[in-house]
Amino acid sequence: MGGRLVMRALGPGSVSSFLKVVLDVFYAVLCVAAGAVAVAIIAVLLLSFKPEILQSQVVIGDIDLHGPWIGPVIATTLLGADLYLAGSILIVGRLRRIFLTLIAGDPFDPDNVPRLRVIAATLAAQEVGRYIFAPVARLATHANSHFHLTGSVSLTAWFSVLVIAVLSEVFREGARLRGEAELTI
Repeated sequence: MGGRLVMRALGPGSVSSFLKVVLDVFYAVLCVAAGAVAVAIIAVLLLSFKPEILQSQVVIGDIDLHGPWIGPVIATTLLGADLYLAGSILIVGRLRRIFLTLIAGDPFDPDNVPRLRVIAATLAAQEVGRYIFAPVARLATHANSHFHLTGSVSLTAWFSVLVIAVLSEVFREGARLRGEAELTI
């Protein structure tokens, strides 16, 4: 018989271990990006005191910003991006901790329940933030811009929130059952 490749989901050397490394790298990239955006916010605000440095119109890709308040508008736009990155850092950080329990072979660690709840709440907050930011972005960008950030409802995002909320309850029940099993020795 030919050899079979069997991939384990849990424990050291498993798919969980690989995904944890990917999450670690992504977490570092998100932290660097959030730091860079924070520095850009400060730079834009400082440059807004010298309006001649920031031209009266800035075009970045499809985004066309113009007017006397260009510095604060750019800073506010960057703040929205930084808040989104902060939420992503929170989500990936919680996922990293969940994957540590998977590597340890303990998926029903009771601490995974609040981690999943935080992930669901953060995803929901990011989605609500998008609804708030979309009209502000439309007002701040030039009418002829090709930049379109819609505030429409994303069924995929809300489905993800619900799935993670249900998974948190599944993990809560698994942790409860594990706790009961440990008491009945």
